[in-house]
Amino acid sequence: MNYRAFFGLAKDPFAADLALDAILKTKDLASVHERIVYTVGLGAIALVTGEVGAGKSTALRWVAGQFHPSKSGSILELYRQLLAELDIHSASSSRAVLTGQIRAQITNLVQTRKQQPVLIVDEASLLRLDVFAELHTLTQFEGDSKPYLPMILAGQNNLADNLLYRTAVPLASRIVARSHLQEVNRDGMELYIAHHLKIAGLKQSPFDAQAITAIHQGSGGLFRKANHLARGGLLAAASEKSQVVTAEHIRLASTELF
Repeated sequence: MNYRAFFGLAKDPFAADLALDAILKTKDLASVHERIVYTVGLGAIALVTGEVGAGKSTALRWVAGQFHPSKSGSILELYRQLLAELDIHSASSSRAVLTGQIRAQITNLVQTRKQQPVLIVDEASLLRLDVFAELHTLTQFEGDSKPYLPMILAGQNNLADNLLYRTAVPLASRIVARSHLQEVNRDGMELYIAHHLKIAGLKQSPFDAQAITAIHQGSGGLFRKANHLARGGLLAAASEKSQVVTAEHIRLASTELF
């Protein structure tokens, strides 16, 4: 059963690749934005943490979209990615050479082109500990007197713990703002679901009150799992030709998820 056709949806309401203007502007999103703007202004570092599926990547994508448009492992791989974003092609495997090239281009962007580059590292909690020390070195310009490369580090809750290790302390000392994305409450979940249905062309929600509660409880208030449960509930209801999505439909959807 095609649940989109059954419910009259123009598109998947719970897709991950939402247009920037379709992202729900929550208080948490506004808070992340304010802290990042403050951090960028200082040329410092901001930390964004939260559980898997709490909306970190979506928040970062929205905040990055408010800046000048741009293209958005090991430290050598990271350096090469940075060079690619800066339109520099290098075959060197020397960290010193790569660091020098990156610094030169960033300095040129700031001083000559009057542009402010911002380094956003998503899933930073997966970085090796030695990479944090390298990142601190990368952000130092003229003896750390020029704040040319502000940085946003985002990751799961253990990212804050990783930054307590000795090799990461110099980088952590530059953090001036921290955001932690919390799980939403039931009212927040209802607003989230209604918003996503609306952008898919459905003004009236087919989810009854118990279904919303089941999604909130089953997802733990985390958006990513809520998306899967809500979509699965729509599919289960459509397969029964029911115009109302119930808690039982959400329960059936939950049996398909980890």
